[in-house]
Amino acid sequence: SNLCNLEPPPEGASFTFMVPKKEISMVPDMGKWKRSQVGSSLWAYADYIGFILTLNEGVKGKKLTCEYKVSETVEKLVDLLGTLDRWINETPPVDQPSRFGNKAYRTWFAKLDQEAEALVSVVLPADKRAAAPEIAVYLKESVGNSTRIDYGTGHEAAFAAFLCCLCKVGALRVDDQLAIVFKVFNRYLEVMRKLQKTYRMEPAGSQGVWGLDDFQFLPFIWGSSQFIDHPTLEPRHFVDERVVNEHHQDYMFLECIKFINEMKTGPFAEHSNQLWNISAVPSWSKVNQGLIRMYKAECLEKFPVIQHFKFGSLLSIQPVKP
Repeated sequence: SNLCNLEPPPEGASFTFMVPKKEISMVPDMGKWKRSQVGSSLWAYADYIGFILTLNEGVKGKKLTCEYKVSETVEKLVDLLGTLDRWINETPPVDQPSRFGNKAYRTWFAKLDQEAEALVSVVLPADKRAAAPEIAVYLKESVGNSTRIDYGTGHEAAFAAFLCCLCKVGALRVDDQLAIVFKVFNRYLEVMRKLQKTYRMEPAGSQGVWGLDDFQFLPFIWGSSQFIDHPTLEPRHFVDERVVNEHHQDYMFLECIKFINEMKTGPFAEHSNQLWNISAVPSWSKVNQGLIRMYKAECLEKFPVIQHFKFGSLLSIQPVKP
């Protein structure tokens, strides 16, 4: 079975891929996206949230350091992310008057723009190479915006959509789910943190201290699931720097907190108010459920985020013909 609740297309089935494009240009268009929450299971929204929740279930109670299967596709994805990382080293920030939004990012992005299709092609099974132009769009959308030199949860969503599309064409499979989060997504986070630091990227559409985090959301969802039923660590512990330093290698959530602590100064309760509030929630399963609700409300149902989302044949805005 497939992670996006779909069977991979049958061998040799003819399928028309398309380059994804924006479909939600005005607030009323949100209905097209939200409608996908009910009815046909082949809408983009249902697929996307189903994918996120399947992975959430898969990582429950597991450490980043646990044993899991690593397929050839996963190895290739890790290599792809390694390439992006290497390009950062090859593209140092330039001297410029403004502190934020270093223009060298545009040089780095131009390289990805040029190479994305070839990079994605290598990851795909030979008989699915035709999907590369479609799937590459999500990869390019996942690293931030080269005009504004910013990054936010919409870009992160594009990376999850990229992985979801790889599942839909059968490149990633159900038994890859731990590796998708712990190996691929975790490596993606490392590269994004390096981009954010190196080029001093602005948070996209940040709600200031009222947002969960300036840049990411998904690792808090999956990271809180990792902690469910933990014998000793409770939500109140993640604000303790000693706990973070001791356990961050095992838990995505703590890696995020560690990065925030490195990037921000002052009392945690002030710079990360939402997270501070979450530390008062009694159990990790409550935190996890609350974050999923918040993600739907603050990210997936917000026009400023979803207006940038692109739809193609794999993540479609069209209702599927019965």
